[in-house]
Amino acid sequence: MNTFKRCGLILAVLILSTNTWAIELDTDEKKLGYIIGMDIGKSLREQGTEIDLDSLMDAVRSTYNGEELAMTTEEAAQVRKEYIEKRQAEQAAEAAVAGESNLVAGQKFLAENATKEGVQTTASGLQYKVITMGDGAKPVATDTVKVHYRGTLLDGTEFDSSYARNEPISFGLNRVIAGWTEGVQLMPVGSKFMFYIAPDLAYGAGGGGPIPPNSTLVFEVELLDIGAPE
Repeated sequence: MNTFKRCGLILAVLILSTNTWAIELDTDEKKLGYIIGMDIGKSLREQGTEIDLDSLMDAVRSTYNGEELAMTTEEAAQVRKEYIEKRQAEQAAEAAVAGESNLVAGQKFLAENATKEGVQTTASGLQYKVITMGDGAKPVATDTVKVHYRGTLLDGTEFDSSYARNEPISFGLNRVIAGWTEGVQLMPVGSKFMFYIAPDLAYGAGGGGPIPPNSTLVFEVELLDIGAPE
């Protein structure tokens, strides 16, 4: 934490410790302290970390005043380590529950989707639907391709879109998720396909970024061009 934020935390805590009602902001220093306190309070609330404010204020006062602390540096480090490990375990458990739910939902979706008109399923389990069939060449896995795309979760949440950025993307076809590597090779240049990709052909149990664990993904992909082989 930088000096500005540390000072802001001290000011915010001292305000909390001495006032139950709004203070009179009659100096620039008070106004600045209050603004920093607002930022810190918002950050703590958004993080959702449960803390005891009395302990927080006592530690700030004692540390700032150079008084004897209730914990040694070593004890504090151990408590911090245990807390982090506890939160990591809780997050892993939450991810496992969410992953199992997503897996079941995805399997149900794909089973129903496979029966819909125009949807085809490959040997790997990749599902696709032709929206527009182009008449250009088809890429191979070692090609670089240029595409426009939109990716959504099963609930319709859009997690990525080159259309939204108004900028197509180029990449090596063998450097993306397996569902893309397989699926885009089915597309002649000028085509637009829908892909329905199970977790084992996408980001799996770990998920990634905005993609939850074991997510089945839906992509709209438009193949614009094929570059030189890598």
